[in-house]
Amino acid sequence: MGSYQAFAELLCCPTCKGAFAPTAGEVLRCADARCGKTFPIVGDRPVLIDEDRSVFQHRDYQSVPAAGPDLEGRSAKATEGAGGKARLLLSRLPSPSVNLSAVRCFESMKRLLLERNASPVVLLVGGGIRGKGMSALTGEPAIRLINVDPSPDSTASIFCDAHDLPFRDGSIDAVVAQAVLEHVADPWRCVEEIHRLLKPNGIVYAETPFMQQVHLHGYDFTRFSHMGHRRLFRRFAEIESGAVAGPGTALAWAWRYFLASWTRSRPLAKALALFGRITAFVFELTDHIFGQRPGALDGASCIFFLGTKAETVVSDRELIAGYRGTQR
Repeated sequence: MGSYQAFAELLCCPTCKGAFAPTAGEVLRCADARCGKTFPIVGDRPVLIDEDRSVFQHRDYQSVPAAGPDLEGRSAKATEGAGGKARLLLSRLPSPSVNLSAVRCFESMKRLLLERNASPVVLLVGGGIRGKGMSALTGEPAIRLINVDPSPDSTASIFCDAHDLPFRDGSIDAVVAQAVLEHVADPWRCVEEIHRLLKPNGIVYAETPFMQQVHLHGYDFTRFSHMGHRRLFRRFAEIESGAVAGPGTALAWAWRYFLASWTRSRPLAKALALFGRITAFVFELTDHIFGQRPGALDGASCIFFLGTKAETVVSDRELIAGYRGTQR
């Protein structure tokens, strides 16, 4: 994914969506005199965040490392030591991580993209940490991946807020948002941004929790049922949608948080949650058997949507008629 300069022609001001003026140095400046905002470049990674409209501020990025192919390697080295060993141990324990959709949907996305364009551009929104099943895209040399994320600790090529994506109208072939929209204050505004920057018939793939407890501290706002998620993407034509993980995974999440709620002590709560993580993996395994059945959709841990940009809006009557669960 490399330096932002490889796709600079796609960028725009996150505030007014105008072009950037030719500049040299450590800033990007909006060419529209009515806007004229400037954005810092830190370690060859631009911070394209409108401080007036975001919870993130430019000062948060003053000490981020430079972009480059070794960035992920340096991040891995930073986890060495006692803390790193603990995280390594946790990474090898069972976790609620069933994903019934990503591999299949990314293969479909790749096929559709390469049928339309010899060198398609895919935007990974909130992709500072690579999502599940991404090898179909990351392993295809013809696909240009752009990784954006607001976290200073991420490996993103561009730091930006999903509420104001700094890409020109109709400039992107596909967007991926895995486990992102629950962490934004206004997911409807973010989906409108995705619609804006996609080319005609551009593709979107999103995974968003339904039956999951709070995670990522205060950056956790919203959950969607299958119907609610479909309405969120009502300006898109559906290719496929359903459960990423079913009730078994939802039960695994609930078991961990149920145990952790027994105490006010944070260390003890973490220990209880860890015990729950070890003992609940059998619940997840049931999703591989039952997770795609209609009843599983009503109690799914996470929902996905794969679709293409459309100019018409799916009506609420059409949405309700498309209900596929068992609540009759």
